[in-house]
Amino acid sequence: MKSIKIIKTGAYFPEILVENSKIEKKFELEDGYIKKRTGIKSRYYTNELPEEMAKKLVQKMFEQNKEYAKDIGLIVVATVTPTQFIPGISNYIQKALNIQNCICLDMLAGCAGFINAVDIAHKYLSTNIVKKTLVVGIEQISKFLDKKDISTSIVFGDGAGAILLEATKEPKKYHSVIQSTIDDKEILKAQINQKNELHIEMKGREVYKYAVTKTVENINKILEETGETLDNIKYIVPHQSNAKIIKAVASRLGKESKKMYMNIKDIGNTFCASIPIALNEMFEKQLLVEQDKIILLGYGGGLNTGSILLEI
Repeated sequence: MKSIKIIKTGAYFPEILVENSKIEKKFELEDGYIKKRTGIKSRYYTNELPEEMAKKLVQKMFEQNKEYAKDIGLIVVATVTPTQFIPGISNYIQKALNIQNCICLDMLAGCAGFINAVDIAHKYLSTNIVKKTLVVGIEQISKFLDKKDISTSIVFGDGAGAILLEATKEPKKYHSVIQSTIDDKEILKAQINQKNELHIEMKGREVYKYAVTKTVENINKILEETGETLDNIKYIVPHQSNAKIIKAVASRLGKESKKMYMNIKDIGNTFCASIPIALNEMFEKQLLVEQDKIILLGYGGGLNTGSILLEI
């Protein structure tokens, strides 16, 4: 099997910046309440459809060098907020990039969707089925928020991110551990209501308990299976769910929080878009160099939990 490597990243943020003060005023919360509880100070909302955001994302991503888009044989999109199912967002991206023939997949796997999408990409690349794969996470969550629900209104935001992967003969490490657990208590749901609207429900305490236990189990499992230790990992790049959750995971792993990369402060929880947005920021800040090992960590509704140990 061939190895894979990240050769390009991209991110897109919509036009409406929503500061905490606006939400705190609406719910009559004290100043600083949201930041203290979630680690978030702002997020973005949009009136654009996900496919419109996707088009702007890839146009921006490839505008300076269209050659990068050449030989893309697979486009995988992870989302929980599609506004239509046929054609999928991946088909819109194909059209935007003018790729005449490729495989297009949209997938639903909760906030762990991007991890599943990257693992699918790895399978296609490492077995020589395609040369390059574009993996996208994209969400328009604001459209579906219950504006009367404090637990979701203070957390979620809109955005999109992507990574371009290619097969490489360089011996780069890759390993994944992806698991699903039955959610008997229905702690995190997104379902269509009688008005044909997507409604997001979240039981905060139960989500917290799940997130800080299953994620740690998952990371320990991937370290055991690869023979690695956390000392050899440059960063863990988690789904940006909540700063308290991420710090609690770091604590349970016995590592200080700076090992966990966080950018939730300025963008909120963007579901499937959070990990690729974080990766794009890390590459822009030149925090990652060749041969660095990172762990991508996704967790959410399902309950789906997954990690990928990836060498840059």
